[in-house]
Parts: sequence; structure tokens; C-alpha cells
Amino acid sequence: MSMVKPVLVVAGVRAGGTGAATAAAFAKKGYSVALISRGAEDLQTLAEELKSAGNDATAFPVPSYSASSISTVFQSIHTRYPSPHYSLRVALYNASHSVRKPFLETTLADFHAAQETIVEGSFAFSQEVIRAFKENEVDPDTGKRGFLIFTGSTTSVRGNRTTSAAAPAKWGMRALSQSLAKEFGEWNIHVAHAIIDGIINTPFSRSRFNDPPGWAENEDVRLNAEDIAKVAY
Repeated sequence: MSMVKPVLVVAGVRAGGTGAATAAAFAKKGYSVALISRGAEDLQTLAEELKSAGNDATAFPVPSYSASSISTVFQSIHTRYPSPHYSLRVALYNASHSVRKPFLETTLADFHAAQETIVEGSFAFSQEVIRAFKENEVDPDTGKRGFLIFTGSTTSVRGNRTTSAAAPAKWGMRALSQSLAKEFGEWNIHVAHAIIDGIINTPFSRSRFNDPPGWAENEDVRLNAEDIAKVAY
């Protein structure tokens, strides 16, 4: 197995976010990295940054996280990282769709968009990943054929005001992860759902909250993507 290059696939990549930090952490461990995101510009920038540091990374932009888009992008990933020279060993589904509106202002379109990205996307992603994992030999170091990880949030376990679209989808993804963990544990495939309970310090979150003075510097009120990548992934 030492002749085979391990591959990490990350769905959901944004500048300074958890997906990007996880990709960088695994690239340092010698993994080839396949990056999936709707944000083509951020995606290509991250891929170029990883490659300039001597890593193997490829950007795979998608128009959405629908099942058809996931199927198409995995065909491209398998073409770029073919077996037996490469082996998909770790996959992170970090994609999400933020909807925060009062319930009576939340539309069916909002609800369906959250379901597509968070539930349909994670379901289709998991099928592609687990099919690949089942082809792997058990890694003698980890005892696993592969690791599938979902990024959850507080709404995965507790709905709140303005989360009537996001919370049902996040609960659904958590339930999916539990079902897969039960079914594929006997295949030596590890499935985990990591709940990130807090706001991560990213360019997106800073702009969303109008970059409040001192917020980014105060480690008591926010999280760091790099620390999450080290601990959770």
C-alpha cells in the first residue's frame, strides 16, 4: 500500500474555512486533495496555494450539490486520481446552505435549497465515497478502509429561531451519518458526524457580522478553522 497515494475529497470549500483548513492539514500528511465547491474562484485559489507549497491538489467546481452534480464530479475525480495508483481514503462533506429567516418569511425554495445541499448532497456524496472505500484494502496502520466525516452544527441537534429550513436538513444529515456508521462499521469504514458548536473566524463570517471590533481577536467568542481541522479531522 506504500506505493499507492492516499486521496482526500472535501466537498464544501471556502477561503479560510474548515474545508480549506482540512485540505491543507491532509496535504501536509502526503495526501492528494480533491476539492469540490460551488465557489470556483476560491476553489482554484486554494488549489494553487496547495500546489505552490509542493502538494497535489485539484479543483473540481460544481454548479450545485444535487445528486447529478455529485455523480458527475466523482467521475472527474476518479479520472484524475485513478486506481490502483491512488486510493480514496478520507472524505469530508462540509457543504452547507445557510438560511436564517423568520419562519413565515422562509419560502419553499429556501427549504428545498437547504435539503438539496445538506441532505441530497451528503447522501449522493456518501454513496460515491463508500463504493470507493469498499474497494480498498484495510489500512494496517488505521485498521480502516476509509473515513467519512460530516460537518454538523448546533442546528444538527437543536433548532432555534430562524433555522426552520436549515435545522431539518442538518438533523437529516446527522441521521444519515448514524445509519451509515451502523451499516458500514463491519466493513471497517469509519463514519463520523462532527458538530461544530460556534462561529468560525473566516472572511465570510466576519463580513456577515460586519466585522465587529475585537471579535476576530477574542478566542472566547469564536473558533479557528485550523484548530477544528487538527482536532476533529
